[in-house]
Amino acid sequence: MNILVAGAGRGIGRQLVEQALAAGHAVTALARDPSKLAAAHERLRIVQGSVLDPASVAAAMAGQNAVCCTIGVKTPWEQPSVFSEGTRRLLEAMKRSGVRRLVCITGIGAGDSRGHGGFLFDRVFFPLLLKAVYADKDRQESLVRASDTDWTIVRPGILSNGPLTGNYRALTDLSGVTARRISRADVAHFMLKELESNRYLGQTPLLTY
Repeated sequence: MNILVAGAGRGIGRQLVEQALAAGHAVTALARDPSKLAAAHERLRIVQGSVLDPASVAAAMAGQNAVCCTIGVKTPWEQPSVFSEGTRRLLEAMKRSGVRRLVCITGIGAGDSRGHGGFLFDRVFFPLLLKAVYADKDRQESLVRASDTDWTIVRPGILSNGPLTGNYRALTDLSGVTARRISRADVAHFMLKELESNRYLGQTPLLTY
């Protein structure tokens, strides 16, 4: 499979690039700083650029079978509209190129997962630091839902740099659920499995241990 990873230079995106290559896929990595990616690989193509730049996105989209959107910001107040605007650029390029499969990361607190992050997240971090970010993630999800892509929206719990375990829960019924931690490596693992299985098409699974 030819997979475009947008936001490949760090976090979940970098984990996904490494796991996809190890699984035998061809990967195009769209990253602002390619030096943060792993060493060169025969099945890795790197496109330096921003997801907000239509030319960079178009160059990266050529020849893809699927797109994984893992874009993020280093701080909550940095580019608060990058999620919706970056996703808009990806969706526009997907439509032009005839690419239909999309797996998109948002997070705990987006859409109907709000209120399932636990006391500190829901009552402290969310209102004080993350309100603007998640307003944009809600816009991002709306764009994905309204698109004609075969989409899956993935909402990780509290992210950590823990190891790849392959042992986590993907929940679509959030009744009584309080999300716990999930490693970035395990989120990438789920995304890759979802590309291969299409189990959660048109759904918004919450990932947590």
